[in-house]
Amino acid sequence: MSTVTRRRVAGQGSNSDDDTMNSPNPDSTQHNPLAEKKVAYDPRDIDESKSTPKLTLMEEVLLLGLKDKQGYLSFWNDSISYALRGCIVIELALRGRIAMVKDSNRRKYPLCDRYIEVINENLTGEVLLDEALKMMKVSEKMSVSSWIDLMSGETWNVMKIGYQLKQVRERLAKGLVDKGVLRTEKRNFLLFDMATHPVADPAVKEEIIKRVCTMLVTRVSPASVDAQSDVPHAYVRTISMICAAYAANVLENALLYLQQDLREQAFNKVDELMNDYSSWPFTSSNGKVEIPTGTDLSLEVVASVLNVLAKMDAIL
Repeated sequence: MSTVTRRRVAGQGSNSDDDTMNSPNPDSTQHNPLAEKKVAYDPRDIDESKSTPKLTLMEEVLLLGLKDKQGYLSFWNDSISYALRGCIVIELALRGRIAMVKDSNRRKYPLCDRYIEVINENLTGEVLLDEALKMMKVSEKMSVSSWIDLMSGETWNVMKIGYQLKQVRERLAKGLVDKGVLRTEKRNFLLFDMATHPVADPAVKEEIIKRVCTMLVTRVSPASVDAQSDVPHAYVRTISMICAAYAANVLENALLYLQQDLREQAFNKVDELMNDYSSWPFTSSNGKVEIPTGTDLSLEVVASVLNVLAKMDAIL
């Protein structure tokens, strides 16, 4: 039985689909007393910032890996699960929820072994992010690599098996269905039926692919990318998505339409980005990345996760 938790969609009730189907005239709701009712909520329960990205890093990486028409990932991909847990940590850091523990002695330790802590307890409205945030809040302080391992179930400690995040790919797909990016279908695979999630809005995936190709085959500066977006850390966010997709073995899907020489150039660029952004402070050949005041410890977490993902071949 599925244990998927469906996300609340802003401005939409749980029976909105039924209301739309059963109402022949959209104006008929104007005289409906039920339509005038307001739903009470605690503003501290969810982040409604206008600068919040439409899709999380995990959802973008999953989209790159999904087959558009078939609606499922490659059965032979054993890297994406670990990479998605890394994306959860990066997303929490980019949203200012977690940061490195501010201790000058941390520099004595490798980047991936430095402890992180919760600095903002406000929920994000994304189920997986909030589940991870709550675990980090009540848990002892642990390193980035430890958190990714535990959320992936990579531990022999039976006392910490409860930290594993389960059904991450299916829950992300359900979230994308809620956002109108995917749809749900049933497919028969010889001995069993399986829910699949084909792409319903190709424009969303095409925008991600365009962003990836632009970053890898043209020269763009961090300042220009940040200036064109209202989302904080837009340049670092895109770099993180590309590096995570590379570690998850799904980046190639975004480069299929490039010519062979451009594809090779793109993969060389990814290696360069992975080296530049898996160390702290960042070292970028495209220009200096501006670090807003008070966010350095959170961005250090991003570098730490990329450091872990860069070593995935040795981990898996």
